[in-house]
Amino acid sequence: MKTTRNLVITVLAVCAVVMAYFCVTSVTTPIKFENERAEREVTVIKHLVDLRTAEVEYHHQKGVFTASYDTLLTFLKTAPKKEVLKEGSLTDKQLEAGLTEHKAVKILNEAKKKALKKMSFEDNDALYAYIWENDKDVKDNGLAGFRRDTIESNMLQSLYKGEYDESTIDAMVEIPFSNGQRFELEVNNDYKTSQGIRVPLFEARAPFESYLGDLNKQELVNLVDKEAKLDHYPGLKVGDIYAPNNNAGNWE
Repeated sequence: MKTTRNLVITVLAVCAVVMAYFCVTSVTTPIKFENERAEREVTVIKHLVDLRTAEVEYHHQKGVFTASYDTLLTFLKTAPKKEVLKEGSLTDKQLEAGLTEHKAVKILNEAKKKALKKMSFEDNDALYAYIWENDKDVKDNGLAGFRRDTIESNMLQSLYKGEYDESTIDAMVEIPFSNGQRFELEVNNDYKTSQGIRVPLFEARAPFESYLGDLNKQELVNLVDKEAKLDHYPGLKVGDIYAPNNNAGNWE
């Protein structure tokens, strides 16, 4: 009798421990999943932002987006980045008089053309010094000291400030924590607004399964189901191929 009683007590104790374990797990598992998800998404978002930067620059130079990673990566590695070096700025008085940045640059360019027809200059510094001192239109508009030069610089350095180089840029298009999967990339270069204006669009996506696939399976299923019921994309994405959204991310 005593043995039976001890056995019942032991079984009840084991059951209590098991129940306590499952109770604790039911609380801690979702928390651990969400914490890991939040940590990983910081890195995934960083890659999506970098990818958006590349696509926007490609569009700026080509007039369209590209769905080809080979094309995009070759562009980043080989194309020059045109940048404007600025020296001086227009005063409030000049702006009120109707002088704009565009008009000022046009005056400078015309002055440089006239000067170059007359003589040669050792460098741009000498050219600007001459027109600031001698060109009537430049002087009349108060543009002495105002300078705008277009230069070509390294694309990767200009866009990413040394974060990537030719040997590491390929990793940008891979979804972190996914074992090498690439972001899903689509473009719609023929989208037209209701006014008939063509607006090229692109979209890059990372589904939850790609970067959370090695975490708790039930929590992942619950997350995907929740987003589906809300009619949200089940993952992270930037841009939209069906409607212009200024290339925004769905986390913004």
